[in-house]
Amino acid sequence: MGKLIKNHWARLIIITASIYQIAAALEGFFWPKIFWDFITKNLDGAVKPIPVLQIINLLLGIFGVAWELPLKYLAGTTIHRSIEARLVVYPLSVLAAALLYQGTNPALYYLIGMGVYFWGYSEGEVYLEASTYFLNLQVLTTSSGCMFGALDVT
Repeated sequence: MGKLIKNHWARLIIITASIYQIAAALEGFFWPKIFWDFITKNLDGAVKPIPVLQIINLLLGIFGVAWELPLKYLAGTTIHRSIEARLVVYPLSVLAAALLYQGTNPALYYLIGMGVYFWGYSEGEVYLEASTYFLNLQVLTTSSGCMFGALDVT
């Protein structure tokens, strides 16, 4: 069997959490609710009348997707390859997601992804070169002439 590459696994978990956080933020615009409102009502000002927490979650979710699936000119930069930077920034995403009622699941996914990143980091894993993460959409033609798109990670 092959060896588990933990930073790739964590990357997929964080992408899932980021997309889920974006969806939770969008849902939070329609149904604003703080998860911890059963303990205190003091945090309700963060979601209504001005949706500050939803905007923060939306921006952090977009940032997470952009960091894990970077454009070609950003892939391979020092900040993109840094697992340490991810372990510093993603707790902010966890905190923002955990405060929003709709964001509790992405907060848990972020925690799991950060745990896997830390596991890989503690075993000495590093990110590969920039060419590993370029996503190219190729159009393939089958023998019947049908065309479909396929993601080719080269």
